[in-house]
Amino acid sequence: SINGKCFDWLLISRRSCFRAGVRYYVRGIDSEGHAANFVETEQIVHYKGSKASFVQTRGSIPFFWSQRPNLKYKPKPQISKSVNHMDGFQRHFDSQIISYGKQMIVNLVNQKGSEKPLEQTFAKMVNSMANGMVRYIAFDFHKECSRMRWDRLQILVNQLAEQQDE
Repeated sequence: SINGKCFDWLLISRRSCFRAGVRYYVRGIDSEGHAANFVETEQIVHYKGSKASFVQTRGSIPFFWSQRPNLKYKPKPQISKSVNHMDGFQRHFDSQIISYGKQMIVNLVNQKGSEKPLEQTFAKMVNSMANGMVRYIAFDFHKECSRMRWDRLQILVNQLAEQQDE
C-alpha cells in the first residue's frame, strides 16, 4: 500500500539453464549465443484490474571471452582471438529481440583498466550489428557511484528515460 492505494507487486527471476556457473569460471557466450549466467527478472504490478510488466535481463557480455581464476583478487579478462564473435553475438540478440522486442543495453563495467577492452569490444560489436532494435549505453558504475554517491545513478536514469517511456 502506498498513499492508501493497495496493489500487488510481483518480482520473478528466471535463471537460464544454459551456461550456468560460478563467477570467473563461466563467462561470455557459447556458439548458440547463450550468455553465461543469464537471468530474466520481471516486475508485475496489478492495480484495480490493470496490469503492467517490466522485464530486465542480465548476463555475461555476449561474445567469446574468459576470466580464469588465479591468485589475483580480480583476474584479467581475456578476449578470444581465434573465433568469429559476430555469429554468437548476432544469435544472442536475435533471440533477445524475438523474446523481448527492442533492446536497451546498459553496460556497467569499468571503462578503464582491465575491463576497458570488454567495454570497447562490446560497443564496437553493437555498432557493427547496426540493428535499430538494439541501443547501447556504457555507464562506468564504479567511477560514477564510488564513495556511496548513489545520487549519480540519476545520470544513467536520464540517459534511459526516453527509451523507457517507449
